[in-house]
Amino acid sequence: MNTKEYIQKLGAELREHNYNYYVLDNPTISDYDFDIKLKELQALEEKYPEFQDANSPTLRVGGAVTKNFKTVVHEHRMYSLDNSYSLEDLQDWETRIKKMVDGEIQYTCELKYDGASISLTYENGNLLRAVTRGDGMQGDEVTANIKTIKSVPLQLKGDYPPKFDIRGEIVLPFDGFNKMNEERLDIGEEPYRNPRNTASGSLKLQDSAEVAKRPLECLLYNITGNNLGIATQMESLAKARQMGFKVPEAAKLASSIDEVLEFVNYWDVERHNLPYETDGVVVKVNSLFQQEELGYTAKAPRWAMAYKFKAEQVSTRLNSISYQVGRTGAITPVANLEPVELAGTTVKRASLHNSDQIEKLDVRVGDEVFVEKGGEIIPKIIAVDLSSRPENSEPTKYITHCPECNTLLERLEGEAKHFCPNFNGCNPQIIGRIQHYISRKAMDIEGLGGETVALLVNAGLISNYSDLYTLTKEQLMPLERMAEKSAENLINGVEASKQIPFESVLFALGIRYVGETVAKKLAKHYKSIDAIAKATQEELVNVDEIGVKIAESVILFFASEANRATIEKLKQFGVQLEVSAEKLANQTNKLENKIFVVSGVFETVSRTELKKLIEDNGGKVSSSISAKTSFVIAGDKMGPSKKEKAEKLGVALISEQEFLQMIT
Repeated sequence: MNTKEYIQKLGAELREHNYNYYVLDNPTISDYDFDIKLKELQALEEKYPEFQDANSPTLRVGGAVTKNFKTVVHEHRMYSLDNSYSLEDLQDWETRIKKMVDGEIQYTCELKYDGASISLTYENGNLLRAVTRGDGMQGDEVTANIKTIKSVPLQLKGDYPPKFDIRGEIVLPFDGFNKMNEERLDIGEEPYRNPRNTASGSLKLQDSAEVAKRPLECLLYNITGNNLGIATQMESLAKARQMGFKVPEAAKLASSIDEVLEFVNYWDVERHNLPYETDGVVVKVNSLFQQEELGYTAKAPRWAMAYKFKAEQVSTRLNSISYQVGRTGAITPVANLEPVELAGTTVKRASLHNSDQIEKLDVRVGDEVFVEKGGEIIPKIIAVDLSSRPENSEPTKYITHCPECNTLLERLEGEAKHFCPNFNGCNPQIIGRIQHYISRKAMDIEGLGGETVALLVNAGLISNYSDLYTLTKEQLMPLERMAEKSAENLINGVEASKQIPFESVLFALGIRYVGETVAKKLAKHYKSIDAIAKATQEELVNVDEIGVKIAESVILFFASEANRATIEKLKQFGVQLEVSAEKLANQTNKLENKIFVVSGVFETVSRTELKKLIEDNGGKVSSSISAKTSFVIAGDKMGPSKKEKAEKLGVALISEQEFLQMIT
């Protein structure tokens, strides 16, 4: 056996021992013997670097230093999950999905582990990259750090697809977390607050050798890709285990929501005996074909639901109420609390939402209040302990003027929040709008963060987002913590934002109620900022999914002389304020005013590509058949009830080929 073959043999042997120990929890070699073999492989790789494997077991010890984590667009989007808190929520969900798919529905129940979401991409059986969830569309590449986690296979076992993504959670088991804290206390350091945040923070450490010291684990639960040859979620979990992934065994196939609830009730008690943090159960439609039929909303899959375990509650004293001003001018009252431990974190503040909530709870400074951390990230006050209220207690009087600029607050009819109308003169609004403009889902300006925006505004260098394009290196250099390289990166990031497509620019402008999805609808319909600015309220309301409230907000935005002047400046600086010619070339109005339902399995193009073709040609995709449906594109395995409904309503059934002829 030559040196190269011996290195390969030793690497394969160590990988198998890693798998036995960290995935199967069944070691077949002592730690000492493993370390001896690993050191032997390290020595050979140092002597013969030309024979080192990119996924060698020696990489588990780390050593790579990453100064800046590269942003990577997810090939398959990472969606959030809708939450449920009761049997009724689950039953409502079941009712909705049964209207959309044919046949019996089975459910996969899996525990919802509370860690840091990760997407691993494998190509030809080797780990290609690891990317954090980020905003779901794109995240940070943390491959060097993930390679140090022993339960992540660097090379797969058995039979595997040529390329796929697998999603999961990076978790820190309680035992490892407690040991880390004991070591920190021994050297006089503050202990870490909770396993989840510690796991998440570990992924962004610059030195992977430091990550390797932490006992992180990776629990996988979802394979994503094309032509995977997998029919169900339960099958995909078994397949992932066969390939060498650590997949929790606590998954159950349920035939009804009652069986789902049995699983929930069992684990609501038993979860306290698990080695990891869990905060609920994820319920998925088991059939991947049915999942595809159900599709997605703008934010979440319709085929999955997270059932959250009952939230923890604690009581503490309300010391004061402060008021925050958001980028849209909305005022949010915040309760400042006596610090208290809740669900593994120290809580010092809680949301009071609005004046109606304060009045409803009759919450007052000095009260003993009950705080809950449920589905929201920010804790909330849910009740007041009236029995311990001080005798001299005074009802809370909601503020009448902006806490930042002292402008008289307004509250529109039907609105829950008060807001400051000083749109262009209230500092938090100015800073907030610019911070929104530079954010990832908007202009994604690298080299510019929220703190730097505040610094630029407070220094008088910018007063709106168009001013970013006038900044020079000479202006930036005198600012605190602004080195020459940082200034150059900021200038380059601003310049690069001129290539961001129109739909993202429209979202970045910060028009009230115009979120990411609405911005796409408006950009697609009107094609340019000038066309949107000229549109009447009646015309705007006729655009798909645009209601009166959004239309009024758009009209109000363009009625402002200051906003129009800002738009003109953005045009002069070369920001994309119309749909590019390249994108327009791929769009037509051939399917205008036509509504399509896509059902079944297709040969020439995928379901996703079909939906895009419909939208690119001016049509609308609907998830369910109704009297308004123009056509049902019927593929193989289309459900009989959908076919029956279409025929009953007189909706035309067309084949994939007939549809493609419509747009050629």
